[in-house]
Amino acid sequence: MSADLYVIPIEGIAMTAPCGGNNNEDGEGEACLIIGRIPGEPDAYLIGDSKNSDTTPLRFFGSELRAWGIDTTKI
Repeated sequence: MSADLYVIPIEGIAMTAPCGGNNNEDGEGEACLIIGRIPGEPDAYLIGDSKNSDTTPLRFFGSELRAWGIDTTKI
């Protein structure tokens, strides 16, 4: 983990919801988490909020996501 992920440009990176989200009481899905791979870095990812597009996604190495139980092989 030697790269500074915050210097890598992220414009245009495709972000997807890793799951269908949860359903609230009225049955509408509420998938907010979106995730994408950072190009040029073999095991680096962005995590953002689909309902708050004005915020900058956070950047993580795969080892950090896996430590939280996120399966990066499905991203």
